[in-house]
Amino acid sequence: MVPMAEIEVLGGPVERDAEILTPGALAFVARLHAAFADRRAELLAARAERRERAARDGGLDFLPETREIRASEWRVAQAPPALTDRRVEITGPTERKMAINALNSGARVWLADLEDANTPHWHNVVSGQVNLYDAVRGEIAFTSPQGKRYAVDQRVRPAVIVVRPRGWHLDEKHILFDGKRAVGALVDFGLHFFHNARAALARGAGPYYYLPKMEGHREARLWDDVFTQAQRELGIPRGTVRATVLIETIPAAFEMDEILYELRDHASGLNAGRWDYLFSLIKYFRDAGSRFVLPDRNSVTMTAPFMRAYTELLVKTCHRRGAFAMGGMAAFIPNRRDPEVTARALAKVREDKGREANDGFDGSWVAHPDLVPVCREMFDAVLGHRPNQLDRLREDVSVAAADLLDVASTLGRATAEGLRAAVDVGVRYLVSWLSGNGAAAIHNLMEDAATAEISRSQIWQWAHNGVVLDTGDKVTADLVRTVLADVRASLTDLPQDTVDIAVDLFADVALADDYPDFLTIPAYERI
Repeated sequence: MVPMAEIEVLGGPVERDAEILTPGALAFVARLHAAFADRRAELLAARAERRERAARDGGLDFLPETREIRASEWRVAQAPPALTDRRVEITGPTERKMAINALNSGARVWLADLEDANTPHWHNVVSGQVNLYDAVRGEIAFTSPQGKRYAVDQRVRPAVIVVRPRGWHLDEKHILFDGKRAVGALVDFGLHFFHNARAALARGAGPYYYLPKMEGHREARLWDDVFTQAQRELGIPRGTVRATVLIETIPAAFEMDEILYELRDHASGLNAGRWDYLFSLIKYFRDAGSRFVLPDRNSVTMTAPFMRAYTELLVKTCHRRGAFAMGGMAAFIPNRRDPEVTARALAKVREDKGREANDGFDGSWVAHPDLVPVCREMFDAVLGHRPNQLDRLREDVSVAAADLLDVASTLGRATAEGLRAAVDVGVRYLVSWLSGNGAAAIHNLMEDAATAEISRSQIWQWAHNGVVLDTGDKVTADLVRTVLADVRASLTDLPQDTVDIAVDLFADVALADDYPDFLTIPAYERI
């Protein structure tokens, strides 16, 4: 029997926090922490060691020690009825009004995001759990300062809730167990599961999760053990939890089979987390030579050879194992005041979702309610009345390690305009994040933390590899600082104190000699 930890809650009061931070719920999270925090720390240390080997050796490969798992025949558990049709999923933070709009959007699933679309301010952490508590029970409502009332529309089928907790790398500094910071992922999962698992089951759904930022099957095994303990403690049958894993790191792309295998009693599918995938590739090979240097972010499309290899392998792997293959988020969003912007956004989303549906994906993500009909239209055209296309095995696909790493075939180049755009969008996003909003509309794109991660990682890579721009200028720390000062001077419409913090933070994570693995870690210390 593990001794009960001393529990300290350091965060300030939040409306209805007593309903979430109950002694029972905190003790439940404390037991998860006691059982798994040390393994989590070991796995994070192993990440760094593996990356150093990959950079030194100039690549990654499929694991020889798990060859039998890839070669043998096995399947994940059959999906519950609530998750058999996932043709449209809408993503967004757990802010109350946005939650109601997502539930009413007509999407099959709402990805309730406690991760990249959410700043982990203490208020957001707790109020997000309050909103999920009400949403699971169909009781969520909101009245705006202008008197407009929002509630779940009982005439439509509300989206099924799938919660995305924080990744393994993030702490929760407002809760201490025996004087040590809690693991953010276990706080998010534990509070939600403790309060809502039975209520979700009673309403025909269940405790469903999206798992972010994993780098391999050992991290998936850790999650599987967390699920097993949580279900056992609350007397919920093993396999009730269902998890979809975001394949959004380059090492995870080499372990898709193994990740599904470790989670096979709890697995629901894999998702092509495209933007974090780009961030991960840049981060992983940032100092591995010019063949891994990417051009401007906007020129790296889903038709780039290495991105096609990644998405086609994902579909093939999922369907062979009876798991759903979920497409990524199109960042384009409509602008209701500008019909031309809206028309361009709809055309790009239609093209993106049509390609995914024809490639064999079972559904995909959107970030705005106005895009739900577009995504549904493209998947309806392929699926018809079928709930999914698990029967499409994509046996025509053959992907080698070299295909996943073929960055050099990507069209485009590094440009002065791309450098400025990276600085501008990165700083703007950080201003939003530091202010408590992790999902920001910037230049008609819906951006989350992956945006700033790609921006600062690409600049770090360009500066450390002596990349020459289309203007003939070499990317140096001095050039980046000049662009940063110019961008800083242009941001007169944003809160100036926060802009100053964002600029300093961006410079730190983009130009530091020692690359910080995640900018959200130092950013978290500034909120």
